[in-house]
Amino acid sequence: MSLPDAFHAIAERVNNWGRWGADDEIGTLNLITDEVVRAAAATVRTGHRVPLALPLQQDGVQTGMIPGRVNPLHAMVQINQEIFGPGTVACSDDVVTMGLQAATHWDALPHVSHSGRLYNGRPAHTVTPHGGAEFSGIGTVRHLVSRGVLLDVARARGADRLDGGYAVTPEDLDAAEELAGTRVRAGDIVLVRTGQIRACLAGDRHGYAYPSPGLSIRTPEWFHTRDVAAVANDTLTFEVFPPEVENLWLPVHALDLVEMGMPQGQNWNLEKLSTACGEAGRYAFLLTATPEPFTGATGSPVAPVAVL
Repeated sequence: MSLPDAFHAIAERVNNWGRWGADDEIGTLNLITDEVVRAAAATVRTGHRVPLALPLQQDGVQTGMIPGRVNPLHAMVQINQEIFGPGTVACSDDVVTMGLQAATHWDALPHVSHSGRLYNGRPAHTVTPHGGAEFSGIGTVRHLVSRGVLLDVARARGADRLDGGYAVTPEDLDAAEELAGTRVRAGDIVLVRTGQIRACLAGDRHGYAYPSPGLSIRTPEWFHTRDVAAVANDTLTFEVFPPEVENLWLPVHALDLVEMGMPQGQNWNLEKLSTACGEAGRYAFLLTATPEPFTGATGSPVAPVAVL
């Protein structure tokens, strides 16, 4: 099934290919300038830190729905081993096997392609079995710190958790922005709370995965208009699942990553942040969210921290 005309019309409106030059590999992260980071630092008032990552554990969020994306498998390779001889300091070491997008993570720009192309018009075949992503892999993101803004859509709608299959619209983002009392601006990292992570935290991994609320195909234009640097939310699929347009799978991924060049994150735990922002009456903060720099990878785990 080819992508519909409506998709291509949106793609044309949000396309950023060439905006930062033909060699650009980081897309909208170019919007995070030194001035943006200085302004982000100025949002810190109390120093209260809120961690936003799920724990990396074997009983994680993956259920097998996405082939090959395994939860972390942790093993010890040394346990109190005196590797330099008897009586010396003993060491314990670990190894882990996991999908890089198994838990709280960022999607890199080549995570998806459409019509044979990646961000900035590069061919999809530049992602290879052994080298991974030749361009725009997660390793090109050397630092990711900016002002974060929580758009608490669930709270703005008076709900703890949006219904499964609910498509978050630009109008919902407007309402959450009004609740936040601040306008999203260029270079911001936007965190969209649906409350869906509550199912995961309660142990319902299958209910967390499907059906899920998420971003509508109409939201990329909202983010493009405001020059948002990156977007993350508290769901497995990021966009509404099952899709709002029958048989149109992952259109928001394609619009964000391929057309706009905007990284997106999933499985972020925004519950404690929602409480902290609600109590403080402010929804903007310094956000540190630098991914692990795996060379050639199409995504990476991250342990974000919001500093209020």
